[in-house]
Amino acid sequence: MVVMAEVEAKIDKGAGGAFGGAIPALYDRYLGPLIFEPYARDLAARLAGAEGRLLETAAGTGIVTRALAQTLPASVELVATDLNQPMLDHAAQKLDASRVTWRQANALSLPFGNACFDTVVCQFGVMFFPDKPAGFAEARRVLKPGGRFLFSVWDRIEENEITAVVNAAVAAAFPDDPPGFMVRTPHGYHDKERIRGDLRSAGFTRIDIETVTLRSRAASPADPATGFCKGTPLRLEIEERDASRLDAVTDLATEALARHFGVGPAGGAVDGRIQAHVITAAA
Repeated sequence: MVVMAEVEAKIDKGAGGAFGGAIPALYDRYLGPLIFEPYARDLAARLAGAEGRLLETAAGTGIVTRALAQTLPASVELVATDLNQPMLDHAAQKLDASRVTWRQANALSLPFGNACFDTVVCQFGVMFFPDKPAGFAEARRVLKPGGRFLFSVWDRIEENEITAVVNAAVAAAFPDDPPGFMVRTPHGYHDKERIRGDLRSAGFTRIDIETVTLRSRAASPADPATGFCKGTPLRLEIEERDASRLDAVTDLATEALARHFGVGPAGGAVDGRIQAHVITAAA
């Protein structure tokens, strides 16, 4: 069985191997429109009346940052941070906006003073925090009294159709040691009571959790297969098992999606359900 300690360390610590190399561009190209942009638009709309200073943690390739820059009043100052510099570098290339400050930062140890932001936002990032309550406590520390913390997490993988099909195909390719990243991390923090408890332990009040179901669309089954297998840390798990099979496993995921949605591997759009929890808490 593959020893996963090094892979987990890369993911938790944000080492270049986890989100570096070709991953940022593939992540942004294939997974951005597929699963992240629909929720980015939803999140930006919830903040349409925001004022003052807004901090985004785990900004990744800037998908939410771009939505916020397009939606929020020009008077709102945006500070976008991520643990992984390669992701921020890609994000900065995609958005030419003087109102946005890009800064490499660990969400569990933010380089900002107390009570200096009106809003903290984090889309699909807290699942990667090795210590969720500590990350929440940092968000609360930098928020002004009464400030808002708005973040999202994926629901169970079974509620996310395309992701579930890809995950099953990759697992079947390694029956003796199936990769567990997708279930363990992106879809591993969906229990509402646990989320409420972690937020309360960090001092947050007036916690609201809304389950939001949207649609995920791709021009062909090859797009999501490439995005997940080559543009996320799932790639690390595949390569840890057999790096020579990365393309072949991606092809297996493409074929599984084509069968599931009844289209040809090279053509035919896929359209599946995606589901996440959107959480708002007051400092």
